[in-house]
Amino acid sequence: MSEYAHLGYGSTRTPAPGQESSWYVRRGRIDRRTYWLHYALPLWAASIAAIWADIALGTAWYSSSLTSDGYYSSSYDVSFSGGPLTLLVSLALFAPSISAAVTRLHDTGRSGWFLLWGLVPIAGPIVLFVVVGCLAGDPGPNGYGDDGARPARREPSLATW
Repeated sequence: MSEYAHLGYGSTRTPAPGQESSWYVRRGRIDRRTYWLHYALPLWAASIAAIWADIALGTAWYSSSLTSDGYYSSSYDVSFSGGPLTLLVSLALFAPSISAAVTRLHDTGRSGWFLLWGLVPIAGPIVLFVVVGCLAGDPGPNGYGDDGARPARREPSLATW
């Protein structure tokens, strides 16, 4: 059990009272299912919704160009770089996404410093996707807390009336 268990931070599967819907998890572990269903997919959906809202409101920052190199050769390029809503949503969701990735890394027995792999071109994001999103967590307790997915088995006892 974590030293912060009395505050509700020992295992994210049993959050502290009033913290049931918090996306910002400071300590503990989360399993793959919790990561995908409560963090990755909702954060992705919020980002897509912000992009669509920027496009629908006409506030998206994009540029387009049409180049022609002759009668049969032409190309059309569009570059999209977000908008004010996309920027605000990205800034608002930055801390929850880092927090979710770190607690997921804790479930696999790795430190939050493992996120620095994201700075390595090409291979870094692939490594993080596999480790954070695909690998199973350590069974049982590790250095970052208990595995709350498997409750402790209670030994049967005889009734004493």
